Amino acid sequence: MRVAIVGAGVGGLTAAVALRGRGIHADVYEQQSRPAEIGAGVSLGANGMRVLDGLGLGAAVRGVASNLPRIQFRHWRTGGVFHEHPLGDWYERRFGGPFLGVHRADLHRVLLDAYEGKPVLGRRCVGVQEGADGVTAEFADGSRVRADVVVGADGLRSAVRAHVAGADAPVFSGTSCFRGLVPGSDIDGLTFFLGPGRHLVAYPVRGGDFVNFVAYVPDPGRPRESWSARSTPGEAAAAFDGWTATVTSLLGRAGEVGRWALYDREPVRRWSTGRVTLLGDAAHPMLPHAGQGSNQAIEDAAALAACLAAGDDVAAALHRYEQVRKARTRQIQAGSRGNAACFQLPDGPAADERNARLRDLPETAGWIHGYDIGAAVTGP
Repeated sequence: MRVAIVGAGVGGLTAAVALRGRGIHADVYEQQSRPAEIGAGVSLGANGMRVLDGLGLGAAVRGVASNLPRIQFRHWRTGGVFHEHPLGDWYERRFGGPFLGVHRADLHRVLLDAYEGKPVLGRRCVGVQEGADGVTAEFADGSRVRADVVVGADGLRSAVRAHVAGADAPVFSGTSCFRGLVPGSDIDGLTFFLGPGRHLVAYPVRGGDFVNFVAYVPDPGRPRESWSARSTPGEAAAAFDGWTATVTSLLGRAGEVGRWALYDREPVRRWSTGRVTLLGDAAHPMLPHAGQGSNQAIEDAAALAACLAAGDDVAAALHRYEQVRKARTRQIQAGSRGNAACFQLPDGPAADERNARLRDLPETAGWIHGYDIGAAVTGP
């Protein structure tokens, strides 16, 4: 079997490594002309890390990441901690893997090394032609690739998604976020500052050498979704005027600041045709408010590899993959949308009610972090 993966992000590369580990030939095609150190921090939970451990990548990821000892929720104006839950050793005993903060570029580098080859760069997919005995991916430079299966791991604006699910448009959330890295800080865990109309999340990466922050604000326009859009530390700090000095100082000390518009898409009725399927953001782009985007792409990769390795009937394997993944990712997508409003309540009864619910977070989020993708694939 020959699999062509469109997109060399976290999901696409994990899928390639997982497929090759099961003896399936997998090639990766990427639209960028060179791998870029894009993005900022990624949180990896036990559900994603157990997959990476199974692929033999756990030690390498741990070596470039920060193991987060706690999760804290702080008041926007005072900076005071109103809830704290353990992560670290407690989390790993509970869920069978660590909770890590890692720079996306570091994770990408680990996956590239594990792929043991280079993605074919400068190949932007523009279409797919499918037949009974194979499928062809077509690229903007006029080149074509023939395979038994094409996997669309090409992100929010996936060309492969259009072949599978038809035309649909990204949904703008009405918000954007400032993202950046700050050298050193007293923030050593996963830290939320919750306040009226906006919130900020921060955690260490690269062994604590840097703190990654994501600061969410309203955005009245409809800017294009882009990982290359830029802002300034001053603009980011000004957007949080009146907040605790911990927040404004963190934002003001950033070296470079990106400003990303936040989009997702409505869930699709189907992910697959007879020889084409979707993975990661191409299948289920989600807002970042559950910290599960990369983890769900990694789960997708493991499930797809297991399903394709289970038999020679490609269409049946892709149908099984879709059955295993669709309901779970849809639920996390919906939760990610709902968390945005929950995290941005003004002081008052609604915020007090939310804060009371956060006391039970280890229990209410356990279904996400304790999930076993291997059992899900082999189950009924």
